Amino acid sequence: MVEDTSDNRPDIQIDGGRLSANIMHFARCLRAAGLPIGPGKVLQALEAVEAVGIGNRRDFYWTLHAVFVNRRDQRELFDQAFHVFWRNPDILKRMMALLLPTLKADLKQEGPEMSRRLAEALQTNRPKPGEGDGGEQDQEIEIDASLTWSDRELIQTMDFEKMSAAEIAMAKSVIKRMTLPIMTVPTRRFQLSHLGRRADLRATLRQTLRSGGDVIDLATKRRRERHPPLVVLCDISGSMSRYSRMLLHFLHAVTNDRDRVHTFLFGTRLTNVTRYLRYKDIDVSLEKVSGAVQDWSGGTRIGRSLHEFNRVWSRRVLGQGAVVILITDGLDRDAAEGLGEEIERLHKSCRRLIWLNPLLRYEGFEPKSSGIRAIMPHVDDFRPVHNLASLADLAKVLDHVGPRRHGGMARWLAEVASA
Repeated sequence: MVEDTSDNRPDIQIDGGRLSANIMHFARCLRAAGLPIGPGKVLQALEAVEAVGIGNRRDFYWTLHAVFVNRRDQRELFDQAFHVFWRNPDILKRMMALLLPTLKADLKQEGPEMSRRLAEALQTNRPKPGEGDGGEQDQEIEIDASLTWSDRELIQTMDFEKMSAAEIAMAKSVIKRMTLPIMTVPTRRFQLSHLGRRADLRATLRQTLRSGGDVIDLATKRRRERHPPLVVLCDISGSMSRYSRMLLHFLHAVTNDRDRVHTFLFGTRLTNVTRYLRYKDIDVSLEKVSGAVQDWSGGTRIGRSLHEFNRVWSRRVLGQGAVVILITDGLDRDAAEGLGEEIERLHKSCRRLIWLNPLLRYEGFEPKSSGIRAIMPHVDDFRPVHNLASLADLAKVLDHVGPRRHGGMARWLAEVASA
């Protein structure tokens, strides 16, 4: 929420068309940072500002917000861009003096760290030297050289939170081509096979009748093998919002790569988004998901969400030995109330329970929170999920046929017991 303070209120004049030019440049920065903004939205923004006016800073903020923001995951980026672009008096002074102003972003300002995509967008949209009013050149603030293109090897290990817009686009293209192999398991049904060890009496009698009964050719069968169902429970609370976008792209690729994939998102409530992720177009799919989820970037009630899953959905989607992937940081708003019982029930209902936690990327991570201590004893594997390499490692884990509980869990269980 933007405060309506007179000290920081910009002195914006409509004469000369400079406000229109600045709104257009603001839209260009948002587009470069990854928001889907075209000429039509710029015209809508100009019409909206003309209708509402610019006498109140709060009204000006929400007018542009209503036009440029379509999804909940775009709010944080828009808010940072608005503060940097319109609130800094030094930036506004230069911006109003030029048709396409040069922006000086103070990267050492107090508050949350500026998004790399926003910093890159502001840097990219600066005019070339010599453009503008021709006056004395102001001293430029250089942006860290880390805002450069990363090659494929570097992007594999780069944290999703640290990626720029170009790196995110490259990561999305890599995720789009990802496949998620899962080990095959024997089912109760059989199929004809020359290598089978069991005699198929029905098939043998049919073949005997075709030959007139003179020759009895014994038919054999073996058990059918099939991939088990995959169920994903993904946390979309505020503490996980930085990774939600990339994980949704990954889940979309997995859902369209194989059958029997069920995806649930949870924050303060549980939402089944399986059918929305089956759309081939990723933009349409994410738009449907955004419209269906009502608790995006809110609190986390893991125990209550798992209780709803166990009560309503478990018997529908956990049949035939499903593999469950739980994606959450374990930070529970309800202080792990009822979480231990629900995660234990979930663990007993599936073939394997794999926990992916982005906090595991820190070397000094310790299972101290009540939610983490409640979940840890009932999972079979515990892995990080913060970059492309961690997603690739997940594919190797799911394709491995071995004991249910991974050997590395002994260390974590010992730390939970000693905590």
